[in-house]
Amino acid sequence: MMVKRFAAAWAAVLILMMSLAVPASAAVFATNVDTTSGAVFMLNLDTGIVVYEKNSAQRMFPASTTKIMTYIVTVENVPDVKNTKVVVEQEVLDELIGTGSSLSGLEYFTGQAVTVYDLLNCLLVKSGNDAALLLANYVGGGSTQKFIDMMNAKAQELGCTNTHFVNPHGLHDPDHYTTAQDLAIMMQYAQTLPDFNEICGTVSTYISIDAEKEYPLVNTNLLIDKVNGGDYYYEYCKGGKTGTTDEAGYCLCSTASNGGYTYMCVALGSPSVNSHGEEIETNGAMVDTKALYEWAFANLELKTVVDEKKPLCEVPISLAWDQDTVQLVPQGSFSTILPKDVESSSMDIKTDIPDTLTAPVLEGNVIGTATVSYADQELCTVNLIAAETVERSKMLYFLESAKKILQSSWMILAISIVVILFIIYIVITQIYNNKKKRNKQMKDRKKRRSSKH
Repeated sequence: MMVKRFAAAWAAVLILMMSLAVPASAAVFATNVDTTSGAVFMLNLDTGIVVYEKNSAQRMFPASTTKIMTYIVTVENVPDVKNTKVVVEQEVLDELIGTGSSLSGLEYFTGQAVTVYDLLNCLLVKSGNDAALLLANYVGGGSTQKFIDMMNAKAQELGCTNTHFVNPHGLHDPDHYTTAQDLAIMMQYAQTLPDFNEICGTVSTYISIDAEKEYPLVNTNLLIDKVNGGDYYYEYCKGGKTGTTDEAGYCLCSTASNGGYTYMCVALGSPSVNSHGEEIETNGAMVDTKALYEWAFANLELKTVVDEKKPLCEVPISLAWDQDTVQLVPQGSFSTILPKDVESSSMDIKTDIPDTLTAPVLEGNVIGTATVSYADQELCTVNLIAAETVERSKMLYFLESAKKILQSSWMILAISIVVILFIIYIVITQIYNNKKKRNKQMKDRKKRRSSKH
């Protein structure tokens, strides 16, 4: 139960990280790596930033990288993998007859009980389809289909919306598919589960019933095998899961760490057979993965794009005594993976701020936003906040208030009414005076007439 609760919590975190970090924090850069893989998805695990992708949302056949999900479902449903034992049943193994499957030697233990932990080593180190079927049969309570349904349900839970499984091992089926992006989600989630990283990073081990009966397991991921890896060997690779079928081609999910940075690379669909059906000996997925790791570690680094202590812009402010502008700083610092030779001056910063502010303004008030881009790729959008508190001038506020009152529509209306009334008063007064004057003139004329008589 503890494992399930822990895993569920991590599922939510990973889904959120993938949904937010990948699109908003994508910084896919041009490389000099000519990849043969049909789909590639590479991200920096320290930041969740995608640094390279190629057809990463395209449906691909996953081959034995399927076993990452087989591991997830098994570990989440077997509380004690190191002490739980499974009987190796010949009937289960017979399902693989004639399939040309990758096997881990479990036929030598038919009828005997081996631990789930040993089966998980067979699954990931040797990439045994026999181990995948035995685990599916056991966890599914005798029903492989039930286990497959659990795989698909888990994929949906993790947000792998372009993934569908029809078996636990990865043998080809047209309805068995995933994407490089979805596999990255599965791989990240699996890394949070017990023993996954340890098993994936194991170069060689063995399964045994007793000292008299043991069978060697050698990892199919040549990037971690210094003895047998040849040119594929890459000292910074920490582990991963391989896969190969004619239809899927060469596939590899892996991680590598160097200089304080950790990357994950998913490479799918590098051709394993040519147009004549002849085997292509070079594993293009491993070649691509190693080349991309070398490129990333040599050319990329974490850079601070915006610093919360450095102003990005300023905006005019009114009603402040002896201050015309206020500086705006990012609400928080933001760092991202960028080429080492990129200078801060090459960043394109677009601000969305008001034309002016009115005091008072408090330090920390959100004023606007800034969007930072590089090479036409949006890196982040951050809030811009006031770098200081700016008090309001009482004198300027009074004058501004008076100005606003005088310019207000109701004041203009009141003044207009007063003016109109005054004009009416003047007109009425004038009329009254004129009338009074005429009356006086008439009286004077009457007096003059009467004096003559």
